[in-house]
Amino acid sequence: MAGKRIAFLVAPEGAEQVELTEPWKAVEQAGGTPELVSTEVGKVQAFNHLTPADTFEADKAVDSVTAAEYDGLVLPGGVANPDILRTQAAAVHFTRSFFDTGRPVAAICHAPWTMIEADVVRGRMVTSWPSLRTDLVNAGANWVDEEVVVCSRGPNTLVTSRKPDDLAAFCNTLVGTFAAGR
Repeated sequence: MAGKRIAFLVAPEGAEQVELTEPWKAVEQAGGTPELVSTEVGKVQAFNHLTPADTFEADKAVDSVTAAEYDGLVLPGGVANPDILRTQAAAVHFTRSFFDTGRPVAAICHAPWTMIEADVVRGRMVTSWPSLRTDLVNAGANWVDEEVVVCSRGPNTLVTSRKPDDLAAFCNTLVGTFAAGR
């Protein structure tokens, strides 16, 4: 992944910390450059489920960047994180633009909520935290209960995963997908 820049899109609060930090480390270890993007520059409060965890510094505001600046997008989960992002037009547009430009996207747990709002899951095979199944099916996705799903049926490659227990497979798969530039 040398030379590849990967955007990690999170809300100012609510991202599941391990779903942010583990993929971040995987991208760095593979030689990529992760960059934290949020709805505003500044502190991002991560969570361990419902308990506040560490804070991180958002490098860029989502309304000041474009998909063209990145080689891939990671959408961490957490219940509140994607729920906040899907109400922010700039975050929804940024997410959709990765699909429009054929850049790979990886999403875990509750993160597909942002993709539902961006209307990019129709016809795609995906997985997620089980409570999102109905939302994804109603948005036109084909939902399956698997550790990690890679869907290339569409304008880009989409990697999805269910939960923190699946992080090893999720991280390995997203690194391979992003390194291949699919």
